[in-house]
Amino acid sequence: MKTATRVGVFGLLGSGNLGNDGSLEAVLGYLRAEHPEAVVDALCGGPEVVAARYGIPATRLHWYRGEYRTASRAGAIAGKGLGKLVDVLRTAAWVRRHDVVIVPGMGVLEATLPLRPWGFPYSLFLLCASGRLLRTPVALVGVGAAPIGNRPTRALVRWSARLAAYRSYRDTLSRDAMRAMGVDTARDEVYPDLAFALPTPPEWGVPCSELVGELGEAPSDSPGPVCVGVMDFHGGDDDRARAEEIHRRYLDGTTRFVRALVEDGRPVRLLTGDACDASVVAAILDAVDSPLVTAAEAASLADLMKETAAADTVVATRYHNLVCALKAGTPTLALSYAAKSDALMERMGLGAYCHPAREVDADRLLEQFRALERQSAQLRRTLVERNEVAARQLEDQFTTLTAALFPTTGHAHAHAYREAP
Repeated sequence: MKTATRVGVFGLLGSGNLGNDGSLEAVLGYLRAEHPEAVVDALCGGPEVVAARYGIPATRLHWYRGEYRTASRAGAIAGKGLGKLVDVLRTAAWVRRHDVVIVPGMGVLEATLPLRPWGFPYSLFLLCASGRLLRTPVALVGVGAAPIGNRPTRALVRWSARLAAYRSYRDTLSRDAMRAMGVDTARDEVYPDLAFALPTPPEWGVPCSELVGELGEAPSDSPGPVCVGVMDFHGGDDDRARAEEIHRRYLDGTTRFVRALVEDGRPVRLLTGDACDASVVAAILDAVDSPLVTAAEAASLADLMKETAAADTVVATRYHNLVCALKAGTPTLALSYAAKSDALMERMGLGAYCHPAREVDADRLLEQFRALERQSAQLRRTLVERNEVAARQLEDQFTTLTAALFPTTGHAHAHAYREAP
């Protein structure tokens, strides 16, 4: 009698980042549709949240509960050190219980935000090394990657990728970055971000393609709402010395932009993508004291898509804020903090509408915003077309993933690894 395939999902899931959880949701949707017999559980950052929200058993990623708190006392430092050793055994034991492990999307091969090598890069390396030793295929599905300056982090990321049984990326820049780090990417494919596979919430009513057809140029006597997606942005891993300066410039420029919108009589809806962004929302609400500025309480990418679908225009920083707005078919301007944002906007036909998050110039941003709104109707039609292409490409991604990880005969552990370390 054939036993059910045991599938593990791994990552910083349930930890407050809506983009990470959206990638998990997309993979769970695929598994439930194509492999309903699979038994799924998670090793993740927020097991309580994942278990409650997605209905799957979940285990805490780290043995030491204070992993992501700064360790200044001797006891905390010792606890972290011991945790690194215990996690070797915990990770291997968890991997051993599975036939397949999937890392769903996320920027697991990049350091575009501050990152320590002994944090998640170390955890990912333990996962991929355990998979190789125990012959459990580990799949990095639709992940993000970027050049990494820190040598220990770069080494852990490179070896993690080499040890994985399957890799695909969310943009060409990611694949190029891994090739530059010495990973053989000859068989690795590029697909749209996994969040583009999420279903369209039925509450939206009329599909965007029909809406554009009905409205044409969509004239309006009164300007509609603008969603502004903010981020607790302090630069990347190589910007630690300038982190506060970068954050101050980002916050000041974004606040001035929101104030200018309010002076034009535009309702502004502030969006976040991670729990840590709440401080930026509070600062803007305090600085721009107006009933026209409100904050959304989004708990998922579906919530974010509903918010962006209801807006005339979106200006956003976080990568998955952009994904949600573009999937909703709303003209979008990116406050770009990494090359992945530029690549996403180019893929969706809005490459001209990017503004650097490190150097927010409110006046120039306002000019770009007005130019975007003048092209609104045309850009909505472009987004309908690009979303249809993205949907077809992700169908291909899942077909390829099934062929790689769920062979029709034999045990999943018989899957051949493609690249020797």
